Amino acid sequence: MNDSSWGAPPSAGQAGYWGPAEGGPAQPAPGAVPAGPAYDAPEAQHTRPMPIVPGVPAYGGGQGDDRGAARPGGPLFPSEPFPGEARQNGTFRDDTFQTEPYQTEPYQTQPRRTEPFPSEPLPSESFQSGGLPAETQNPEPMPDATQPPPPAPQKKSAGRDLSAAIGVGVGLGVVIIASLFIVKAVFIGVIAVAVVVGLWELTSRLQERKGIKAPLVPLAVGGAAMVVAGYVRGAEGAWVAMALTALAVLVWRMTEPPEGYLKDVTAGVFAAFYVPFLATFVAMMLTADDGPWRVLTFLLLTVVSDTGAYAVGWRFGKNRLAPRISPGKTREGLLGAVLFAMVAGALCMHFLIDDGAWWQGLLLGLAVAASATLGDLGESMIKRDLGIKDMGTLLPGHGGIMDRLDSLLPTAPVVWLLMVVFVGGG
Repeated sequence: MNDSSWGAPPSAGQAGYWGPAEGGPAQPAPGAVPAGPAYDAPEAQHTRPMPIVPGVPAYGGGQGDDRGAARPGGPLFPSEPFPGEARQNGTFRDDTFQTEPYQTEPYQTQPRRTEPFPSEPLPSESFQSGGLPAETQNPEPMPDATQPPPPAPQKKSAGRDLSAAIGVGVGLGVVIIASLFIVKAVFIGVIAVAVVVGLWELTSRLQERKGIKAPLVPLAVGGAAMVVAGYVRGAEGAWVAMALTALAVLVWRMTEPPEGYLKDVTAGVFAAFYVPFLATFVAMMLTADDGPWRVLTFLLLTVVSDTGAYAVGWRFGKNRLAPRISPGKTREGLLGAVLFAMVAGALCMHFLIDDGAWWQGLLLGLAVAASATLGDLGESMIKRDLGIKDMGTLLPGHGGIMDRLDSLLPTAPVVWLLMVVFVGGG
């Protein structure tokens, strides 16, 4: 169709829509579709055929005409065509279709869309021909099954069984306090037992991890004798017992082959000094008139220092104190140890020690925090060299006896010396 036959009234030479003109039948143009019966223009309905779809031969094409077989009982194309299409001489175009009676005024078509389609359709759009809805054009990426899921955030852990540690600590405290204030000799026995067990743990780990055979028998006997000598004879008795223990280690090791003799006896002398000799200062504190209160002050300040370092470091610790020795210790923890120990020292010196002053307790607490931290780092250095986490497993939640003596042993001579300086040795 041309413009005159689509939206304009019929000309003087035409009698009807696609019908013959006046004076005779119209001759169809070459290649044109044969015209149907004449229609009266005013009564003509604007109907259009169905568009050509894939797989169906086009009307008037070169393929066989199977219009009658496509839809039984009627023509191939429905009487109501699809919107947006019109037929013109066997072709179709995207003009808006209307089913109202034929109008005499020119038909106004909708403007074609000239802007390019976006690469991603709008959420409410979809492809009209064989496409998928827009919601499925860019689906969310599926997670890679080969990649492990991200780890769930974990809560900050203390690294120990706190319930077991608290239970064992309370039990040890009851035994120590009961023996300390009831019979002093029993407390000396408690110190001797702790020394022997500590020597056994240390020598066992040295042999397991380094092949060093420090003789345990002379160390155990000499260590127990050292504690008793310090309580009975004071510092002189402790030094004599230390010398005799070292000599016994040298002689005992001679009964075995000479290979490794030097490292074995060196480790034995070190063990005798590190465990029993330092523990002897606790026995010497007990000889004073207020000896049980001095020992209790020594124990309380060491425990409070460790607790303050642990609590503050676990909660606020960010800057590591000695990452190559003990990665878990922080500078904030050290400040907590100093603060807690100084406060506890001032209270203990004022209320527990005869002739003690609060300012002396501040200095004592500061010294205890420093010595306890150095003692803890010292044993951490030993355990790191041995490649172990704990010296033993005797105390649930704590490790071994040596894991509890690490802060107490180097702190004992410091407290003993400051007590003598501040209030005397009596």
